[in-house]
Order: sequence, then structure tokens, then C-alpha cells
Amino acid sequence: MKLLSVNVGRAMPVDYTDAPTGMTGIDKRPAPGGVLVTPPSAKGSGVSGDDVCDSRFHGGEARAVYAFAREDLDTWERSLDRTFANGAFGENLTTSGLDVNEALIGERWRIGADLVLEVTGGRVPCRTFAGWVGEKGWIKKFTAVGRTGALLRVITPGEIRAGDPIEVVHRPDHDITVALAFRAVTLERHLLPRLLVAAEWLEPEMAQTARTYVEKYATDA
Repeated sequence: MKLLSVNVGRAMPVDYTDAPTGMTGIDKRPAPGGVLVTPPSAKGSGVSGDDVCDSRFHGGEARAVYAFAREDLDTWERSLDRTFANGAFGENLTTSGLDVNEALIGERWRIGADLVLEVTGGRVPCRTFAGWVGEKGWIKKFTAVGRTGALLRVITPGEIRAGDPIEVVHRPDHDITVALAFRAVTLERHLLPRLLVAAEWLEPEMAQTARTYVEKYATDA
């Protein structure tokens, strides 16, 4: 398991985003050399040199870093008959040999010598992502496949670079994966109660969605 690239994006104006700023940092490109990853400000990215333009959906403590597997980019290349470079889905980390979608919520990865990240959930596709990819019905297609990549928080800061090894150093005692959590908040909402066993690690909006569902179900019952 290794890191193929660390990708950063600078803010740019586009006409397909509904971000209040009218800007996006989704055009991420591999950075040369080492890149420092640290706990971000309340609305920022954890990756040095990376811009977050819409803090409703990106950045902050539980969404500091976004990882996507090269294997999944390759699958989309074959499916859509087009090329996706590392960073093309707006991911900060393009990985190889690690099934990020089957990672457990709360699982921890060490990348390089020092950086430790913790899995918090999966990417929910938005209008900006759809506009960037430019495929008709993209949100529906991406959601149906359900291989979303992993959102991560920074536990221990560190500098990383392309080629660094990735090691899973902790797996919590539950079965809630990134893929399951995503299905629960999108197409299979009956799964939401299961997410509560991982609520302490889960991205806060996903955790609140699960709590609200459970409270409503209990009230209706």
C-alpha cells in the first residue's frame, strides 16, 4: 500500500458551482516534493497549499484530507472511456493497493514516517463535482457505484510525498465501513441506525443524520 501522489488545488472561479464564493479548489494537481499535513483551521484543508472554497462540504477537522484509490480512477476511465490523472476527482491523496472504501470509520493510517490520519466517512457528491467531471447524470452514477473515497482527520501531523508507504495501524471494533456509511446517508437510509456504533469517529453531519433518523423512528414507533 502506498501513496502515488499528494494533490493540491488553488481557488479558481467557475460557473458550475453553487459555493457562496463562486470558487472551487477541485482542480487538484500532484505536488512536487514533500507536503506538510496538519490539523486545519475550522474551515480549511489539512494539506499545505490546498484551498477549500466551500466549507459546507469540504475542509475542517473531520474533512481535513480526502483520499481516493487509483484503482477506482482506473475503473472510471474504462467505464467512461476517458483519462483521469491523479487528483482528478479532487482528492488530496491518490493511493495504490489500499481499498479506501472498505476502510472502517475510525481506522487509522500511517503515511510516511510521521503522519497519522483517521477515517471519518465518504465523499458525498455535490454540484461542483458534477460540473467539474462534466458527465451527464454524474451524481446519480457516482452514488450508485458507491466507491466514494475516504474523508480523514489528522491525528499526528507530518510531511508526506509520492511513494510513501501507507500502513493501517488501528482498526476499531465495529463493521461500519466508508462504503456502508455512504449507502446509509444516500440510497439505503434503513442502515442509518447502524452508524451510531461509530458515531464518535464519524464525520459530524453523517453522525447527526443517523441520530435524527433514529430519533424520528423512535417517535413514530
